Amino acid sequence: MPQDPSPQRQSPDVEENKVYAILAYILFFIPLIAAKDSRFAAYHANQGLTLFLTAVIANVVLTIIPIVGWILLPLANLFCVVLAVLGIVNAANGVEKPLPVIGGYTLLK
Repeated sequence: MPQDPSPQRQSPDVEENKVYAILAYILFFIPLIAAKDSRFAAYHANQGLTLFLTAVIANVVLTIIPIVGWILLPLANLFCVVLAVLGIVNAANGVEKPLPVIGGYTLLK
């Protein structure tokens, strides 16, 4: 069966706030200020906040733990970077897909 060659239309919210959703993975609070009425931007701001807190907690905990923590710290940071890239790709594609492992948590309403 041939696929439909026409691109799928995205909602006006997604089209207007895609840039803010992408920025949410760099500075999570930007969409909360610039696009406060956007459900799409708020979703990605929540994902960005969850990722930020995960990175902070991982860095604090793994820095305190001698030897093993210091070995695992670069891996945890790489994991956070990979999740950020996945989130940016999802936002750029206009998709509300949760990040692996940490995406199921809702911190912002």
